[in-house]
Amino acid sequence: MSGARLSGGAPAGSFGVFRLFYFFFYGAGAALSPYLVLHYRAAGLSESLIGLLAAVPPLVTLFAATLWGGLADATRSHGRVLRLTIFGAMACSVAVGLSHTFGALMIAVTAFAFFLAPIVPLTDDTVLARLGPAAGRYGRIRVWGAVGWGIAAAIVGVLTERWGLRAPFGSYLVLMGACFALAQVMPVTPRERGSGYWHGLRQLLARRGWISFLLLLLAGGMGLATVHSYLFLYMSDLGARSALMGAALSVATVSELAVFMFSERMLARLGPRGLLALGSAATVLRLAAYSFVRTPWLVLVVQLLHGLSFSATWVAAVSFAHRMAPPGLGATAQAVVGGVTFGVAAAAGAGLGGLLYESGGPFHMYRWAALGLLAALAVYLPFSRRAGFPAR
Repeated sequence: MSGARLSGGAPAGSFGVFRLFYFFFYGAGAALSPYLVLHYRAAGLSESLIGLLAAVPPLVTLFAATLWGGLADATRSHGRVLRLTIFGAMACSVAVGLSHTFGALMIAVTAFAFFLAPIVPLTDDTVLARLGPAAGRYGRIRVWGAVGWGIAAAIVGVLTERWGLRAPFGSYLVLMGACFALAQVMPVTPRERGSGYWHGLRQLLARRGWISFLLLLLAGGMGLATVHSYLFLYMSDLGARSALMGAALSVATVSELAVFMFSERMLARLGPRGLLALGSAATVLRLAAYSFVRTPWLVLVVQLLHGLSFSATWVAAVSFAHRMAPPGLGATAQAVVGGVTFGVAAAAGAGLGGLLYESGGPFHMYRWAALGLLAALAVYLPFSRRAGFPAR
């Protein structure tokens, strides 16, 4: 029923615009981000230079997400910041597509990352705030991002095979244009402010369990960065065609859908600590499997682990940050999570992954990534218990 309420939060029907926003935004990501490395290779760049291009924007994200999130929380201008950054990301994507030298690409990709960084944290914070006590249902709304990703991945894979790398850039502009239109009517509103921004920030950083939580996100994000940054190069080296690459993203989406739909039950049963551990273990298995695959279509089987390795981790991370954030610092807390996951972890994983890829190939890279995350998980489990990380 459209008038029903979610356990004291906003009316259930009021989340339709957010579902559409997630659908188009993540569809835009699927349309462009996996093809960027192919654009870099077409420009004649080596794997090490591709690794640098893949590593620098995440570092910008770490800074930019926190900067934009802090600006939105401090000025309570979340809607204006969202609209500005969407428009900036669209403009910078055009610059990336028109750049064909390392220097020009570095500038364009860095600017692109700067504007892209706060879009998800701002949207997630608003959705969680509007859900109120029913914040565990976040996954049921966020699942539409997975639907958009899967549909766009399949369609753009076919379009790219026919029209080349112009298709991903054109598709991105169309889908982000839809996001910009939705942002004009989307109710992006901040939570009530507590005792001041800087005091609240100090409270957030000092809370027990926060640091151990971020450390696991760092380790897991580095492993996933080798997948996100190099999956298509890896598949290309295996002899896969563009359509199969698109299918790989669609298969991953199938597993995402299941995890997001059942995330409320998983979070209630396992708690954030258990759900993070489960997601990390799935990532270890996924990375190890890539290191043994020699036939392109088998990558599709491994991609089924994406739901647990990414989606379960993300639901736990977003829920935990929402719970830990002091009043008025929701966007900042989500920005820190995004900055660690898609910033420093993505930069370190992409940069180190590029070096390992060039020196020993993709199997070498994925094997070391699996071993590194396994070691981090072995340290995290006992440490997080002693640090007081909430089990439920």
